[in-house]
Amino acid sequence: MSVKSCSDGVTKKLLWTEYLEECRQAGDEPLMYSQFCHYIQQDEEKRRATMRIPRKPGEQVEVDWAGDPAQIIDPDTGEITKAWIFIGVMTYSQYTYAEAFVNQREPAWIKAHVHMYEYFGGVAKALVPDNASTAVDHREYDWYSPKLIRVYREMAEYYNTAIVPARIRKPRDKPNAEGSVNHASTWITAALRNEQFFSIEELNQAIRKKLKLLNSHPFQKKEGSRISLFLGEEKPLLMPLPATRFELATWKQATVQFNYHISVDRMFYSVPFQYIRERVDVRLTDTTVEIFYKNERIASHRRLTGRPGQYATVQAHMPKEHQQYLEWDGDRFRRWAKEVGPNTYQVINSILTSGRIEQQTYRSCMGVMRLADKHSKAKLEAVCTKALKFTAAPSYKGIKNLFATMKQEDFASAEDSKQESPKKNPYSLTRGAKYYGGKNNVD
Repeated sequence: MSVKSCSDGVTKKLLWTEYLEECRQAGDEPLMYSQFCHYIQQDEEKRRATMRIPRKPGEQVEVDWAGDPAQIIDPDTGEITKAWIFIGVMTYSQYTYAEAFVNQREPAWIKAHVHMYEYFGGVAKALVPDNASTAVDHREYDWYSPKLIRVYREMAEYYNTAIVPARIRKPRDKPNAEGSVNHASTWITAALRNEQFFSIEELNQAIRKKLKLLNSHPFQKKEGSRISLFLGEEKPLLMPLPATRFELATWKQATVQFNYHISVDRMFYSVPFQYIRERVDVRLTDTTVEIFYKNERIASHRRLTGRPGQYATVQAHMPKEHQQYLEWDGDRFRRWAKEVGPNTYQVINSILTSGRIEQQTYRSCMGVMRLADKHSKAKLEAVCTKALKFTAAPSYKGIKNLFATMKQEDFASAEDSKQESPKKNPYSLTRGAKYYGGKNNVD
């Protein structure tokens, strides 16, 4: 008899009906329904056979979120917020770590791992997570070569451990984590169900106490406890922690602007000018900004904080003709403008006094200087003359726009007006109409 299995909603009764039809067509004597069910049960038990994989001390740690969240009460409004419990289990000793977070997003996931390794005092060779979206990129999922979330992979590389994601809907791939989740629910969440917590800090303090009891509780079927087995056989085999803890990073993309800077969170960071208009990857931590082009780091800066619009510029990133401007200050800009003309001087002086601090205006002054290089000093003076007729405080942008709108004859007339008119002879005589009229009169 060919035995079929019950799956996808198929019942034994349906299988037996199909079996009876097959026997009728073949002319065979069918089994009774009870016998048929007996053979199906035997077949299913064989299919459920599992292989026990022996674990070695210090080999791997399994991580997951507990199913049932804890609760935090807002002391002012009484509003209840869920708190999710992260579980990490050393596979061999079942030594457990737990910590509560207000969400299950990537920063909490990474921070939980960092705290877990510090709690264990070392790093296992392998890390077995669930197929959470903070671990595996589900958009490009492949069981044979799962794509890991970039920050999660970086964290594993930093701690020199390998990530081996469990298969989807395969809880036996990480039985200790699944079992320890239940233990944590009993020892931690359920045990604290009658207590009230008004902050995540209070909840984690209580979790630490319950965690200590869980790890020191004697095993039921063997001697010792989780902590004794961990300290005696597993911890000595763990890899050492790095000198500093892993710093959470986020990734963004940006395009290098024509001023060879990228804009990140309203701050500006320079890259070598050769990468203008290129699309780059940006790695951000609390203290550092790293810029990559095709997986190669091309720039690194200390992260700017405070007032938006600040610039972090490395001189070596600038073209040579731009580097000369670094030595310019307000007095040099004024001396240069005075050589161009009085109206250019008035414009530059107005720009220099328009910012909260003078250094904020240097880029605008450099822009005006480049306009003179592009067109001519005479045309710049003509444009500044016209700009001052509209406003007493022209900007670089206004000067640049006037260059685009003024016609060639406007420049010519402005230059002609600069030419000095002929000086009058102080010794010449001027005779009016009365003189000539009187001379021709005949009395």
